Amino acid sequence: MILEEIIAFGHEKVLAKHKTTIEITRENFLTKNGDCIIAVNANKSCFDLNENLKSVLKSGEKIIFEIEVNGKKDKITAFGSNQLDLSNKTSIVIRKSNYIDDRTIAINADKAACNIRRDIIEELKNPKAKLILRVIK
Repeated sequence: MILEEIIAFGHEKVLAKHKTTIEITRENFLTKNGDCIIAVNANKSCFDLNENLKSVLKSGEKIIFEIEVNGKKDKITAFGSNQLDLSNKTSIVIRKSNYIDDRTIAINADKAACNIRRDIIEELKNPKAKLILRVIK
């Protein structure tokens, strides 16, 4: 069951080399320091997620995140937590660690930005590339 779909776009500076996090941001710019960011111009941040999804995330359940770009897909498995704040109005972050801040949507993920399929990351270096992030239960 799809709980939420988040749309974002590529950027020529996408590196996706971070070893512990994946970030999608509403901002329209990216610097070389943002090596966890895989997409910009997102239509939603943590704050904008629907209440049903927020409830599922806060229950600590296992969540599947499906990334799709131009028909290419990758999957990330992570977990929610009752400690999630989900109040950030700019970003969504999936973490391999159990660190939580207001941008964190899930923890203990099986992938970080550096683990996402490289053909998908190459697609995301094009600002016209549309990323769909599906949150699935």
